[in-house]
Amino acid sequence: MLLLHSHLHHLNLQFLSPHSSFPSSFPSSKFTTLPFPTPISSSYTHRFRRITNSATNDKLNEPEKKKPLQQTVTRAYPFHEIEPKWQQFWDQYRTFRTPDDDLDTSKPKYYILDMFPYPSGAGLHVGHPLGYTATDILARFKRMQGYNVLHPMGWDAFGLPAEQYAINTGTHPKLTTVTNINRFTSQLKSLGFSYDWDREISTIEPEYYKWTQWIFLQLLKRGLAYQAEVPVNWCPALGTVLANEEVIDGVSERGGHPVVRKPMRQWMLKITAYADRLLEDLDDLDWPESVKEMQRNWIGRSEGAELEFCILDSDGKERDIQIVVYTTRPDTIFGATYLVVAPEHSLLSSLISTAQSNHVEDYIDLASKKSDLERTELQKEKTGVFTGCYAKNPANGEAIPIWVADYVLGSYGTGAIMAVPAHDSRDYEFALKYDIPIQWVVTPDDKSISESGKAFPGEGIIVNSSNTLMGLDINGLGSKEAALKVIDWAEKSGNGKRKVNYKLRDWLFARQRYWGEPIPVIFLDDSGETVPLDETELPLILPELDDFSPTGTGEPPLAKAVSWTTDRLSGRPATRETNTMPQWAGSCWYYLRFMDPNNSKELVDKAKERYWGPVDVYVGGAEHAVLHLLYARFWHKVLFDIGVVSTKEPFQCVINQGIILGEVQYMACRDKDGNLISADSTNMLNEHNLERISEEKVTKSGDSFVLKENPEIRLVARAHKMSKSRGNVVNPDDVVSEYGADSLRLYEMFMGPLRDSKTWSTSGIEGVHRFLGRTWRLIVGLPLSDGTYNDRTVSVDEEPTIEQLRCLHKCIAKVTEEIEGTRFNTGISAMMEFLNAAYKWDNHPRSVVEAFVLLLSPYAPHMAEELWSRLGHSKSLAYEPFPKANPAYLKESTIVLPVQINGKTRGTIQVEETCTEEDAFALASTDEKLSKYLDGQSVRKRIYVPGKILNVVLDRKNIKHF
Repeated sequence: MLLLHSHLHHLNLQFLSPHSSFPSSFPSSKFTTLPFPTPISSSYTHRFRRITNSATNDKLNEPEKKKPLQQTVTRAYPFHEIEPKWQQFWDQYRTFRTPDDDLDTSKPKYYILDMFPYPSGAGLHVGHPLGYTATDILARFKRMQGYNVLHPMGWDAFGLPAEQYAINTGTHPKLTTVTNINRFTSQLKSLGFSYDWDREISTIEPEYYKWTQWIFLQLLKRGLAYQAEVPVNWCPALGTVLANEEVIDGVSERGGHPVVRKPMRQWMLKITAYADRLLEDLDDLDWPESVKEMQRNWIGRSEGAELEFCILDSDGKERDIQIVVYTTRPDTIFGATYLVVAPEHSLLSSLISTAQSNHVEDYIDLASKKSDLERTELQKEKTGVFTGCYAKNPANGEAIPIWVADYVLGSYGTGAIMAVPAHDSRDYEFALKYDIPIQWVVTPDDKSISESGKAFPGEGIIVNSSNTLMGLDINGLGSKEAALKVIDWAEKSGNGKRKVNYKLRDWLFARQRYWGEPIPVIFLDDSGETVPLDETELPLILPELDDFSPTGTGEPPLAKAVSWTTDRLSGRPATRETNTMPQWAGSCWYYLRFMDPNNSKELVDKAKERYWGPVDVYVGGAEHAVLHLLYARFWHKVLFDIGVVSTKEPFQCVINQGIILGEVQYMACRDKDGNLISADSTNMLNEHNLERISEEKVTKSGDSFVLKENPEIRLVARAHKMSKSRGNVVNPDDVVSEYGADSLRLYEMFMGPLRDSKTWSTSGIEGVHRFLGRTWRLIVGLPLSDGTYNDRTVSVDEEPTIEQLRCLHKCIAKVTEEIEGTRFNTGISAMMEFLNAAYKWDNHPRSVVEAFVLLLSPYAPHMAEELWSRLGHSKSLAYEPFPKANPAYLKESTIVLPVQINGKTRGTIQVEETCTEEDAFALASTDEKLSKYLDGQSVRKRIYVPGKILNVVLDRKNIKHF
């Protein structure tokens, strides 16, 4: 350690922390005796035999056989011994443990979090470590910059897959889940991630879901949790409620049985009460603008009006029933030529005429088999049925028909719309199909639009919109002014009111499943009253069951636990809630529990929350851009209101990493006669005439890929998302086995920008593996004759040259800047450039080598720890100060100097900044371009401004002309 400091002081390197030992706040037992594992030297075999596949397939139509990750397995350095050694060391000494009660809160904090993974049975594929590696680099970097870093890992462990497996096999879902967690943990540790495993949490543990249940009780107390009849996906054949993802095209994924929408009592959370705050507070967050826009659209705030349409009887007289519609375009009310109600509208039964009764009932049954997504798909053909009933348009008094159509949802707005076919494309298609009148009431600036045969949804000047009897005239007004006038008229006449509406719906918070958090309420049998469990009775433990299959009646599986469900409350018979919470519940607040994971008295200690909150950087997939982030923000705001947290938002910065696609697959196209044809000569590229071609038979030609044996045949090159069905999943265990964890980490960061999607390439990982091998050999030296390496390094205790210092500090500046900007790929490029330069040096000063090892350590921590040890250090480098670039060494030593001849610029020369006039003139005289102006010429004078310009004034009598 002293050796490092003496060299770094000599180099004038600047560090962010004045000490080089571990923080004093860590347990002394952890660091007072930290013997490094013995450097590896004796058992490493430098090369492995070639692995080949003797079977060769020359036929195009034979299926491609899965090949190993590489044909020649060459270990560029002994990663297979280094990596397990340092993983064991970090585990044994809890190197990355973040202190709890003895934390030095005078230091800055950095809370970096990966989105809670679900521990599936499939384990990790190489796409998963992309975000995990990025957060680990940031965590290691910030530790070395002197921050207290909170970088935990846990498990969102309740979920449908484990329960489905339990139903199929009889294995308790907890056993399956724990097995999966153990596998995930092993895989994550094998990649060298610096998680604080002392803070590991799992949503299935009662100590955790006690506080999930506590949050539910707080929601219930504040009227934010309530029960309602809500349509669910009911499968009569299976006798169970299905999640949306279990329903495909109206039938169950398992068995293909018909699924219908059936109203069922459900718990709901009133997220709509927080809609405005969820919208407004987005502006202050450092999130991708696309994610913020998705949340804004999901919340869907709009301003408009609720208008009342009176129902008419068969004689055209007004009945004592009104249909209320919500519209964002009250200016188009005169163009409303029909109403549409949702199939589940509460008034529908009172609107159906006798003649239309059977038609409407059949349509309602058909609509019940569709999901909301199917019903509202823009591209699908609109369908509907006339109810046989009419309503009065309040603006003009005209009778307009009432239709029922599934493109209107009962859960949005009022479940009814006024249809203005001239100015809404959806209504226009419907009106054309069913021959409903179309009335233009908005004139666009471009007159040709109204003659285009299409609806005009834009704003313009209002026409055909006056009725003296009704007291409303908006002709000639612009759309915005007309809308305001219609709202004022509606409020004064009692026909409606101003209204702010949201697309956001209250959160359905119940599952008819076993594997989830029990909901802590009891129902009194005699009155049906809902009684919350006392907080002292938490956690309400999920009972053990032997049979997890559906009941067949719609009741959840927990109804089978009779001794658990039946209870008495003050002597009165009572029954526990048998629904469970959805999987979203546990992941809504886990980031708070990581701050204080062992607290049995409160959800999180207030002082710890004030220090660690909010999460500084939150990294995960874009698929969670709406629901998870929105639900977590909702719960956080509730907890803020009741004083549990001190911040308005849970996640200050969100980063969505891209996905890693499988390796490129090459496909040849055959015509109907089976002949190979070039992919650019047909538009019939579908799975029926495409045929897989092995990579060995493919070559690149310009921007395309072609068959080696017939370059006229252009191929289709595609990369797909990794999936078992495509057979393109790459297991990180295999990559680690053949290349090492550091190579995998480095490659995933080097593939491209973190936020972009990229394609996996085995040849790409071979490249970064070679880079690590070159780094190893530069510092440790070449292998000995028996394939082993020296225990130390080949660095020397010499003064670095100015050029070496400049090269090093340029690398330090670039790597630091790129890590802070999460541009990890260009940070790696900077280290590669440094390595290339270092290979040209005659010697490698220890101080320069040590600084480079510290730069490398966040990316390739196993190799860096091993090199640090071999450089003579007795402690881990995890808390060593990260090098800081000295600006003095970042300045370029040479400049480009313009040279003028008689005031006209004739060229430039490259000179040292300290170059004298004589030296500059000498360089100009020997320059190939400038010398032709100066050779044999008489110089009258020279004007030299150092670093700016050299102007040579020649004697005009002897000037050569060119």
